[in-house]
Amino acid sequence: MADITLEAFQEEVTAFLEANTERRSPRKHFVWGEGPDDAALFERVTPEEEAAELTAAKAWRAKRFDAGLGWITGPTQHGGRDLPHAYERAYQQLESQYTTPNQGFFGIGLGMVAPTIKDHAQPEVAAEVLPKMFRADIVGAQLFSEPGAGSDLASLQTKAERDGDEWIITGQKVWTSGAHYSDIGEVVCRTDPDLPKHRGITAFLIDMKDPAIEIRPLHQMTGGYNFNEVFFNELRVPDTHRMGDVNGGWAVALTTLMNERASIGAGGGGGNVGNSKLIEMVRHFGLAEDPVTRQKLMEIYINSQVSRYSNQRAMDKIKAGQVPGPEMSISKLALTNNLRRTVQFVSDVLGPKLVADSGEWGTYSYSDFVLGVPAMAIAGGSDQVLRNIIGERVLGLPKEPGIDTTSPFKDLKVGTQTTA
Repeated sequence: MADITLEAFQEEVTAFLEANTERRSPRKHFVWGEGPDDAALFERVTPEEEAAELTAAKAWRAKRFDAGLGWITGPTQHGGRDLPHAYERAYQQLESQYTTPNQGFFGIGLGMVAPTIKDHAQPEVAAEVLPKMFRADIVGAQLFSEPGAGSDLASLQTKAERDGDEWIITGQKVWTSGAHYSDIGEVVCRTDPDLPKHRGITAFLIDMKDPAIEIRPLHQMTGGYNFNEVFFNELRVPDTHRMGDVNGGWAVALTTLMNERASIGAGGGGGNVGNSKLIEMVRHFGLAEDPVTRQKLMEIYINSQVSRYSNQRAMDKIKAGQVPGPEMSISKLALTNNLRRTVQFVSDVLGPKLVADSGEWGTYSYSDFVLGVPAMAIAGGSDQVLRNIIGERVLGLPKEPGIDTTSPFKDLKVGTQTTA
């Protein structure tokens, strides 16, 4: 039972926002040619611009946390308010009416890593780390994929070997979003190659600033470099920072993946391309009465709703204490399919203006959106893996042939392994 009514909480939030930021101008209907000309996914920014944005974002989260609004649904022993999710939704609805810094830096840490820490980390570590994460004193990263283990995550080869009360981690991860500005990371490692590949894995919480870690940026087609490859050169991690049981890391990883797909699947249209922008694009280029264009536009709108509602069903199950089914996989797949529809749509409408900078507002900027979409078909589970999950768990189809879940990992030829 909440110790404050929703109405009183809303008054508290409004007072906080009025005292600490500025109210947005009343939202008007989107007008083509006005406002920022930005449709990018994984946009390019300079290191100086990124650092300034991160500083502002951290300052805002710290201010929220200190006011008792940083983790509204979280447990009180970790700095939360232990209020129902309706209060979190109320806060988000009110904050959207005000100007606040970009909070995208914390999506992975708070949306994926923090729930895993809460459920699987040792109590003293969770008590130390979680308040710092929600106050933005530290930023979290997720280190799962490897050059030879992405869609088939259980084929990972980064190894952790026990040395007394410590573990020594050696190997490589790749496609790690935000590694270059993160302070801690969740990593899954191979700890027993004599067990089948899903069973010989252990999860750890690591210090991303340790000198035994090397981070290299991966430049994308868009010019952005949010992804990184990360190398572990005999990184020492105390056993107190192990999450879950030894060789029980697959259950830990599933907690993270479940939250990851929910977070990405909730993204709707992706990037800065909203339905209202597409509608006004059609009007601006004189296609509002074209039946084919209208049909394609409606398909995009309908499928964005499919993704949103599928994700909401999954999140409601989690909030009710239930284990969600395949809704998150459906939601993520619906999102990426819709992003592809959007790419084709803007390509049809804009034609050569998409790739040749004519100087006209809102045309060439969509090239960065088109270049960014392929990454979304991989992030958070590739389309092929999600289709397998849906096929097995919804349609009742047999498992993919050839996947060996019983032989010792050392006897498998997977990823970048070579034959003996």
